This record gives sequence, structure tokens and C-alpha cells, in this order.
Amino acid sequence: MTFPSHNPNDPLAIHRRQVLQWGGYGLGAMALQSLLSKEAGGAPLGSTGGLHYRATTKRVIFLTQSGAPSQIELFDPKPQLVARSGQELPGSVSMGQRLTTMTAGQSRMAVMPAVTTFKPYGESGIELGDWIPHIAGIADDICVVRSMQTDFINHAPALTFMLTGSQLPGRPSLGAWSSFGLGTLNANLPEFAVLVSKTGNSGDQPLYDYYWGAGFLPSRHQAAKLRGGAEPVLYLKNPAGIDRQTRRLQLDALAELNQHKHDAWSDPEITTRIAQYEMAYKMQRSVPELADLSQEPQSTFDLYGEEAKEPGTYAFNCLMARRMVERDVRFVQVFLGDWDHHVKMRTRSPARAATSDRPSAALVRDLKQRGMLDDTLVVWAGEFGRGVTAQTKSSDPLSDPNVGRDHHPRCFSLWMAGGGLKRGHVHGATDDYCYNVVENPVHIHDLQATILRLMGVDHERLTYRFMGRDFRLTDVHGRVVHDIIA
Repeated sequence: MTFPSHNPNDPLAIHRRQVLQWGGYGLGAMALQSLLSKEAGGAPLGSTGGLHYRATTKRVIFLTQSGAPSQIELFDPKPQLVARSGQELPGSVSMGQRLTTMTAGQSRMAVMPAVTTFKPYGESGIELGDWIPHIAGIADDICVVRSMQTDFINHAPALTFMLTGSQLPGRPSLGAWSSFGLGTLNANLPEFAVLVSKTGNSGDQPLYDYYWGAGFLPSRHQAAKLRGGAEPVLYLKNPAGIDRQTRRLQLDALAELNQHKHDAWSDPEITTRIAQYEMAYKMQRSVPELADLSQEPQSTFDLYGEEAKEPGTYAFNCLMARRMVERDVRFVQVFLGDWDHHVKMRTRSPARAATSDRPSAALVRDLKQRGMLDDTLVVWAGEFGRGVTAQTKSSDPLSDPNVGRDHHPRCFSLWMAGGGLKRGHVHGATDDYCYNVVENPVHIHDLQATILRLMGVDHERLTYRFMGRDFRLTDVHGRVVHDIIA
């Protein structure tokens, strides 16, 4: 590095004393950053395989049901609502809680019981709705949480909160935090991957890149998005006239140039760039092999369904998620949209449930028969639930074929399996109207803290200093739900 002249008449002059002083500041800052990085759970700590505790979860598959499935039809039986059908929801239950503008102006808030039938399944006797018979078939392998709560009533803020711990875009996602804190388990695929399932519905809630972004963490921790179709990752193939050896020589030269730049500026994004070029080179071989289902036996498609042969479907993505964690991808996020059923719930909701049901259950069964469920955590969740009252413009809401359910953040349900959780277990309870949590509430930050705990990480100690403050996934909140851990 060259410096301007120290001529005192030169306005750009730098004196030797200043160079030493500034250099000392720089070295001190680099040393401090190194210490902060270690405290924050960076790469030096990732090799422990469980930063603060013994990890029971090695890999996570998060099956994100965007749009909010109805817990009233799927997971939280309320047979007493039948006798209250069509009645006005008592004010003592709603307690003036916030409603969306979609129902706030309705003249009546009529109670609508479940349009499904519940019955107990398995030795555990967990009661589940008849829209999800395959998930019901794994009742003894899952943990159902009926007492989830969130702070937000609209989709984008609520899903952002679920996946990043903040309603505001720009924070690191759960998968990015796991990548940052624990590092990678494999050399040839990204440690965090995302699969978005096609639904054929142009009215789906949009899925934003920041749901799986790295936020203010180094960008190498953001997810690699794999597309449906012939090319899961764009631009992996070498252009005509460029063979693999030539590509290797190009990357070596590029890495050397980038390293020179890093030596001069110490910008972590430069090392990210070097690492990403190397990963892309490895993925030229690993991704085609990953996406090649020709070696899967017919029994696999008998389990997941024939749709698993079609790239981009939810069934295909669930199968791909299994293939990824089989290759030690640490965190896989699968998105399925079109759960936002304000209208025509009686036909749209069972159709979407059928799309999700068989592949989700198949994934758990597949992991179990391969001996991988013990250290792989599967999470099935939407961003909030649905309300108990009918959403309709009709004066006779219960006979309206277009009736739906509005958003409801005060209580909803999800299920998880594997990874050290209790099996055949139900946690938490809601009131008779499925409106408020009355037993063992679990906040979104509690869910995030518990997932990290299963991965061996203390959510209060996994931090990253940004803009003068130590940030973490759970902000200043969150508690581990020990009652659901085996």
C-alpha cells in the first residue's frame, strides 16, 4: 500500500505518526471483531457441533405453510362449538382484541364450528381433523403445540416475525443464524437451502427473499434458493468452449485477485465472494446429482405420491428436503402457499390440506425409516391461525358457500417431529372458542429459542454486533419450552 507524501504543504499528506496511530486502531478493531465473532458463535465455534449444549438436532426442515392454516379444522378440536353455531361471539371472549379490516366492519361475528370431523389417532390418542389423514397416521411421532401466539395480524409482518424474529425486513433468518452459529456439515452443498412450491394460484401471498436472507450477517449465510424445473440453480453449467479444467484455472486466478483485495481492505464480503465461487464450482457436480431422482425406488413415490416426480411441486420439494439433509445440508426451508382462505374455505382449505398432508407425513416416515428422525427436526407451521367467527357478507353466514375465516394471531397450532422432541405429545390449550390461550402459551420467540436449543445453541448467547448493538434472533425475549423436549 502506498501513502501520500508527508509534505506539510500537501493537503493529502499523512505523517508517519498518524500512520502508526491509525494502524494501531485498525489492528485493535480487527482483534476486537475477532473476539466478538467468537463470542457470537462464528466459524471457530461452529466446529463444536453444539455450541452451548449437547445438540439433539443436527439438521432442520421447516415446512412453512404460508397463508395460515386453520387450526380449528386441523389441530384443535372444539366440539362444544356445534351447540354455539351461529351465535354472536361473546365480548367476554374477544375482549376488544384487534381485528383485520376484512371483518372489523361485519354486522355480526357469528361463531362457526369446524367443518371437519376430529377423532383420536395412534396410541397417543391425539385428536386431528379428517382433512389430514396422513399426518394423523404419524400422530405418535409428532408433537402438536396448540398454544402458539404471535404479535402480528397481517401475513408479511407475521411471517417475517416467524422466520427472522422481527416484523421489519432486514434481520437474519432462522436458517442464516444457524449457518452463522454452527457452520456447515458438508463441503459440496450450501448449509442453508430454500425450496418454493408451486401452487397454481396467482393470488398466493408473495414470498420475499428476506424471509431466508442473511440480513446484517455476512451474506454467505443467506439461503441458496433451488428452483423447480430442469435447472434447480441457474448458471451452473459452463458456457460453450469452457471445460472444467479451464473453469478451475479461472477461479484460481479470480481467488488470487480477490485475496489481494482482501489483504488490502479486510472486507468480509470479499471472503464471502471467494467462498461462493468455490461453492458454485462444487455445486456444478453436486446439484445435478441431488436433483436426479432416477435412482429413487418406486417405493419412494408410493410414499410421497406420484407428484414427487414433478419438479417444483410440494411433494417433490419434500423429497428434495430429505435428499438434502441426507447429504448434511443443515437447514432446509420448504414453502407452500395458498393457505389464506377468506372465501370458499370449505373447498379451498381441504384441497390445500391434501397438497400438504401426504408429502409432509411421508417426509417424517422416510426420515424415520432411514434412522434420521432422531437428529433431524421437522417443523410444520404457518404464521398465525384463523378466527372462530365466519367471514362473510351474507346475513346467513353458516349457509354461505363462500364463507371463510379471518386471520387470528392470539392462538394457533403447529406440529414438530424428531430432533429430540417428545413424540405423541400435545402441548398447550385454548379456550372453548379457540380464541385465547389458556394453558402453556408459546410465543414465536419461544419457538425460535427452542429450535436453537435443540441445535445445541443458547439463544441468548448467539449474538452479532451491528450498529453498536448486540442483536440476536429472539431480540430480548424468548424462553426454551422444556416441556416438549424429550
